[in-house]
Amino acid sequence: LTGLKQIDVSNGQVFGVNSEDSIFTRYGNNWVQLPGALKHVTVGPAGVWGVNKNNLIYKLVGEAGNKFKQIDAGGNQFVAGVNMQDNIYCLNRDPTVTTLGGAASIPWNLLTGALKYYSCGPYSCWGVNAADQIFVMKGVTPDSCMGSNTWQQVPGALSMIEVSTDGRVYGVNSAGNVYRR
Repeated sequence: LTGLKQIDVSNGQVFGVNSEDSIFTRYGNNWVQLPGALKHVTVGPAGVWGVNKNNLIYKLVGEAGNKFKQIDAGGNQFVAGVNMQDNIYCLNRDPTVTTLGGAASIPWNLLTGALKYYSCGPYSCWGVNAADQIFVMKGVTPDSCMGSNTWQQVPGALSMIEVSTDGRVYGVNSAGNVYRR
């Protein structure tokens, strides 16, 4: 991408604006245009912020093409989540993003099954369904977030589950008790 007048880099993210105040971010190996207009953008631990031509301050909240009821960024450089119909999605580390009319089309991968909560760590992804049954997906990698694409049921019942960045699995049952695997 050429023509940027300003860029900022932090936390593995790159954002920039061009002379027309269009906002761009580096996503995988591609530049993606974001909606809106800013004359200056910054990214850091406090999020993505910008200033427009009227000197008003904005914070990026944005959307990524789908509506999820739950999303998890704990995977080994990939994102996963569940939509309102309990469909399970994941996004590989460096997806091929396409643009149509300036809008980004992000290639979410649809997994088989239905879960109400889904969380990933460096070695596996865990989820719970509407009946509080627990499932694990093994073989996930940054470039293959779908892993083995085979669910293994795990004994027990949880209403939500979370995998830490070191691979530990935590869960909460319907009575509010916390468990660690």
